[in-house]
Amino acid sequence: RIRMTKKRKHQEDFQKVKLKVGKKKPKLENATDTTFKTKAIQIPEQLKEDGMLTTQNRKLNIKDLLSQMHHYSPGVKQNALLGLKDLLSQYPFLIDAHLSNIISEVAAVFTDKDSGVRGATVHLLQFLASKIRAEQIAPFFPLVSAHLSSAMTHISEGIQEDSLKVLDVLLETYPALLTDRSSILLKNFVELISHQQLSKRLKSKDKLSWMLSVNPNRRVTSQQWRLNVLIRLKKFLQAVVDGSNEIEDEGLQEQKDSPHSVRNPVFISWKVHANNQQHVHLYQNDGLRPKMNSSFRLRSLASVMDSAEKGLSSAENLKGFIEIIIPLLIECWIEASPAQSAPILGNLLESDCQQLMQQVLSIIHLLWKLTKRHDETYKMEVWLRMNYLVDFKHHFMRNFPYSLQETVKHKKKDACKG
Repeated sequence: RIRMTKKRKHQEDFQKVKLKVGKKKPKLENATDTTFKTKAIQIPEQLKEDGMLTTQNRKLNIKDLLSQMHHYSPGVKQNALLGLKDLLSQYPFLIDAHLSNIISEVAAVFTDKDSGVRGATVHLLQFLASKIRAEQIAPFFPLVSAHLSSAMTHISEGIQEDSLKVLDVLLETYPALLTDRSSILLKNFVELISHQQLSKRLKSKDKLSWMLSVNPNRRVTSQQWRLNVLIRLKKFLQAVVDGSNEIEDEGLQEQKDSPHSVRNPVFISWKVHANNQQHVHLYQNDGLRPKMNSSFRLRSLASVMDSAEKGLSSAENLKGFIEIIIPLLIECWIEASPAQSAPILGNLLESDCQQLMQQVLSIIHLLWKLTKRHDETYKMEVWLRMNYLVDFKHHFMRNFPYSLQETVKHKKKDACKG
């Protein structure tokens, strides 16, 4: 038996094993295979569509333009809005494909600090409103309404003024969607022309009175600003009244379609019905053919919410809004009324004063119409007469009749032609 010395054994442990030529090193049993194969995929139609997404001038697609809406430079954002309008006007199919991103990015710049960016936003919104149907924008309208409310209550006077332009576009195109959020917007209207008056005599903060506010930093006079706000408030209330009239017309049409059927009103409590404690009988059981037992209408989710979210459809909310807006309207009327009375020739009014007084009367008339939509109409009328009839007679009828003072602008005569 041959014994190996320690020195020789130590040298063999550190010597490289020489493999025979033509053989590879054997793989370990636990070795991981990291090889993979790739193949190129060519989609001509997709490449063709991506090439169509560029604008005429700067060769930017819609994703690039939307990303530039977050740029710090006002000029870049304004150019992005103009380029977006140009791109969508050439390729309208992009609106449906990127509707969510377009709405969210455009609504976010309602409160931009730069007036040029806000002006371009209004123009783009007008273009989009003509292309997007109400049912398409309905899922995104809560976001639009939130940004609009933020602009209306912004600390900057310029943003507040431009928010009225955005409101005009939405009232013109989507009045029904806008009136569904009347509780928030009505409060914004009040805050645009007034502020809460703090008084030591008032113990409860919930009963703080409102008074007209004057802001010397605005580009227009306080009276002109109130006129601009009241014009939009009148349009908003008109949309609320028109919406309630459509519901009544649909109910009358249903009665005309089946004039011989006897309809009995059925009151359904949602809480009781949800617990399977109340059943809805749609048809009568007598006779060969089933007859309608009652006419009913399924209400939207907004109708089962609390009174704070119902808007003017709730008698409590309507009464609360009247308590705030009527005193402010009376103050606007007093400021616009002539200082001296002239009963023979009629009290002269300037054009701005006449428009303001007309908007005040229109708003009061629309509020009176809304009181007719509730079940307790008689109680509401009695409450209105008891609280505001004396002020109406004293301020509105005292200087009647009124006459409008117009300034005739003479046209410049053209230069004599030789």
